[in-house]
Amino acid sequence: METFSISTLDLIIVFAYMVFIVWWGLKNGKSQDSQSYFLAGRSMPWWVVGLSLFAASISSTTLIGQSGDAYHTGLAVFNYNLTGIIVMVFFAIFLLPLYIKSGIFTISEFLEKRFDRRSRYYFSGICIIGNIFLDAAGALYAAALIIKLILPNADLQLIIIIFAIIAASYTIPGGLSSAINAELIQAVILILGSIMLTFFCFQQGGDYFYQLFNSNDMMTKLIRPLTDTATPWLGLIVGMPILGIYFWANNQTLVQRVLSSKSIDEGRKGVLFAGFLTMSTLFIIAIPGVIARHLFPGLEKPDMVYPNMVLQLIPTGLLGIMLAALLSALTSTLSAILNSTSTLFTMDFYAQYNKKAGSKKLVIIGKITSCVIIVIAALWAPQIGKFGSLLKYYQEMLSYIAPPIVAAFLLGVFNKRINGNGAFAGLFGGLVIAISMLFMKDKIFGAMHFLFIVPFLLLASGIIIYVVSLCYPKPSIEKLKDTVFIPDELKAEFKANKALPWYKNYYSWATTLLILSALIWLIFN
Repeated sequence: METFSISTLDLIIVFAYMVFIVWWGLKNGKSQDSQSYFLAGRSMPWWVVGLSLFAASISSTTLIGQSGDAYHTGLAVFNYNLTGIIVMVFFAIFLLPLYIKSGIFTISEFLEKRFDRRSRYYFSGICIIGNIFLDAAGALYAAALIIKLILPNADLQLIIIIFAIIAASYTIPGGLSSAINAELIQAVILILGSIMLTFFCFQQGGDYFYQLFNSNDMMTKLIRPLTDTATPWLGLIVGMPILGIYFWANNQTLVQRVLSSKSIDEGRKGVLFAGFLTMSTLFIIAIPGVIARHLFPGLEKPDMVYPNMVLQLIPTGLLGIMLAALLSALTSTLSAILNSTSTLFTMDFYAQYNKKAGSKKLVIIGKITSCVIIVIAALWAPQIGKFGSLLKYYQEMLSYIAPPIVAAFLLGVFNKRINGNGAFAGLFGGLVIAISMLFMKDKIFGAMHFLFIVPFLLLASGIIIYVVSLCYPKPSIEKLKDTVFIPDELKAEFKANKALPWYKNYYSWATTLLILSALIWLIFN
């Protein structure tokens, strides 16, 4: 592995930044009761929600994985973010109001309100396992790889433990409020640092990208043929939106930030703000990844593209700021996962087991759970290197896990006839089908792209949910309160918003996001 030297000034900047983040997170923590600890007192304005969402979503997968994929296959990887923006608009309009009105702490709690406890425990259990062994461990491992480039003789496990302590030091004492306030700083530094990296990248290789674009090279195309191995165009329609709904609307780590908003309107504007920020990743992650093909040809591991750009393109002094931006993305992701996973365990399992537990007791359990989670993730993280490209593997695994859950949510929200028995049968049956398909994929689908498998799983799970629901009585009125979409409420809300100035009306921003997304697809078609 190639190594790089870093100046003392840059090391001081990185160290000072890490110390500041820990201090800032602790200073702004809230842990006096469960609502303060797990949901930051439900008091966050839209801009805080948006920045926090962006920081939490820009994980090691986005920075390292997407720039690596762009290096390997071109801009097509940005389709995941662009489709995600469309999903954010859908989420903000239809699902977010139900989440906030129902007063939930966790997404799985919403499943119990709409269906029953079985669905809640199923969803929560899957999320906890995935968060620990894939997301948290992956973030720690990615951070350690970057440090190993600079300090090749440092022990991998020791680096992982240090990063685990940094993230845990402010997240565990201060809860979601600490995590969000730290993410605000991290999001700003990440955006500024990425803009700076893009500038130096274009300065040295911008002509290469313009040549590719003007010659209609496939590397600059978002819409690809059906035979494309990266993102065939049909996958954008039938596969990506389903994965996007799971990531943005069913993901406890991200939705928890939305639940912290002080009102439905603030939450909506926060999600849409995150959409605009996500759009910028085309210019600060994907395009620089393509340019890196010219600047660093022949890299054996595409995942090392982003660290190489940072370490070779950024001058002394600014390098420390950029490294702080890169590490901030990893620590903010870890912090978000840590808080959301402890929330899931505490509220979905412990609080159900010990119904007499007071608010302060729940906070204590949440802190203990966070400690256990970070220890397990830190011990598991070094093992990730033995599995090869885990990030791509995880993306494909998501295509098997997500469809049954998305089917249960969508049918539950948009169909009053769906009941708890149907939902659980669909969730469990969909999982069984997914596992069977995973091991028999070659026999059933051959070399079919995993994005084409997603709709089959969604349809199979949906049919099970609907048919089984018809075999049992309709859900009670109580199960439908604040858990089912009511068109008349949206119409009334639309009329009320028409009286507002355009810049205060979230419909204006949602429409702008959709138009800009369409323009990007047209430009890079």
